[in-house]
Amino acid sequence: MAALWSVYASFGLILGAVPPLVVYLSEDLDLTRTAMGSVLGAWQLVYIIFAIPAGVMIDRIGLRKTLTLGAALIALSGILRAVAVNYATLYLAVAVFGLGGPFISIGAPKLISAWFDESELGKAMGIYLTAPSVGRILSLATANAVLMPLYRSNWRLTLGSYAVIAAISGLVWWIIARDMKTPFEAQKKGPAVHPVKGIRAFAALLRMPVMVVVLFMSFGSFFFNHGLDSWLPEILRSGGLNVKQAGFWAMMPVAVGVIATLIIPRLATPKRRNWIMIASLTVAASSAVMLNHSAGALLMTGLLLAGIAGRSVMPILMLTLIDSPKVGPARMGAAGGLFFTAGEVGGVLGPLILGVLSDVAGNFGSGLYALAGSSAFLVLLAVWLVLENRK
Repeated sequence: MAALWSVYASFGLILGAVPPLVVYLSEDLDLTRTAMGSVLGAWQLVYIIFAIPAGVMIDRIGLRKTLTLGAALIALSGILRAVAVNYATLYLAVAVFGLGGPFISIGAPKLISAWFDESELGKAMGIYLTAPSVGRILSLATANAVLMPLYRSNWRLTLGSYAVIAAISGLVWWIIARDMKTPFEAQKKGPAVHPVKGIRAFAALLRMPVMVVVLFMSFGSFFFNHGLDSWLPEILRSGGLNVKQAGFWAMMPVAVGVIATLIIPRLATPKRRNWIMIASLTVAASSAVMLNHSAGALLMTGLLLAGIAGRSVMPILMLTLIDSPKVGPARMGAAGGLFFTAGEVGGVLGPLILGVLSDVAGNFGSGLYALAGSSAFLVLLAVWLVLENRK
């Protein structure tokens, strides 16, 4: 569990490395906000294409190899970012992350669903999902406050340092997981699920109404989270904070999200799950509106609420899939591939749309209202899940 957590934390570290350095990369590489928005969404675009094949590979060749490969690819992405010289090379560097990301984000819940029984699943889900948030906190906390001063404002050495950490985490996982059987098969109690493989597995899942609704909610959730996460330091800087202050305050929702991720999945029992999700989505919409205020109590409240809401929807959606009699651990590779494919479509559009709207309007206000509107729509889908469960 610790080795898995470290790999997923490295995922968050590399994922969060560029946002606090946006101002430096944009100046050195001559990038507009629209161009930077497309860069921030580059890896999600690759992820969309590669998530389903990655899910199949995880089911077939096992978690030790695929998670190690994932860690190696995100480390490579970090190295390529450090040597980027223009828009094209930076875009390619970030895109490589999309090759390694699916192995980690799809493989981790499959491993968790297989290792833990129902009584411990919510707790385990919460613990492992703190990892990418902790990784992002580390990048936000150290980029401008520690590494940039240490390296005399050299963002290339800063990004390279994060890549080394990711490579070490992959090596640790490979060593610790050497005794784990591959392919990994869960031995869990409950009704057996026929292990449909290949393209038929995805077709069977897409015929399930609950699966389709969860995919739409995954899209909206990632649209909100990736859009806000990618631009939050710059949103705060445009509101009057300097780069160090913006990086510090951008840590607040991530840090609060760690606590929320530990608590909320444990509270989200099957009977309360959808109601908690409705509350979280309502809070997310409210937080985006509050972030339009450049200072004061409303801004601080918005940051706090964004952390609570933004990190709580994904684990609830994953638990919904794991607990579904027709999905369960046996199909979590395929289901995870679909889940993250749909999610990363939103993950691409979130940063891009916020960047475009910012260039058009000259501020981030319209983009934040777009995030609020997307969360409000997800509330309607969550209400459908409540009604469906009552049938």
